[in-house]
Amino acid sequence: MKRRDVLLMPVLLTGGAAMADLPKVQSLDDALRWLDHLERAASVRATGTWPLVAVLEHLAQSIEMSVRGFPAPRSALFQSTLGTAAFTVFKWRGRMSHGLAEPIPGAPALALQGDWRVSAQRLRQAIGGFQAASGPLKPHFAYGTLSRADYALAHSMHIANHQDEIAVVLAAGSEQRA
Repeated sequence: MKRRDVLLMPVLLTGGAAMADLPKVQSLDDALRWLDHLERAASVRATGTWPLVAVLEHLAQSIEMSVRGFPAPRSALFQSTLGTAAFTVFKWRGRMSHGLAEPIPGAPALALQGDWRVSAQRLRQAIGGFQAASGPLKPHFAYGTLSRADYALAHSMHIANHQDEIAVVLAAGSEQRA
């Protein structure tokens, strides 16, 4: 069997609807390009527990809170032990995995309805605000104090983790994971 045949197999098995994974976000600049991609898509939907508007708001909240502060941080002991260990493992693996329907402790309730493009714009603004922030960043509610580079990595891995539950339709019958 030729490589071309293997690549076309999903198209043939799904009656022409190609399912493919888009590259995972690896930086905040990648996240901005990913948002551009979502906005050009024919349709976008979340496949998990939360609707797309809530997923994008959750991602924006996380980034905003790294600049403004988290409302309900874990104890200093948790942050310096389990929290630090979790982030170290995520960093070592190069990817995060967490409950995709777990809100940030103490964060305002997420919208369950509305135009996802408004939430995408909020996420875009949160990324811009983080990148422009010149002062010290606030401790993460679970990981504690992170350097600017580690925070950018944490946010990128967080967005990439949530990409697992977002499907993008580029054109009729061509759905991809975002």
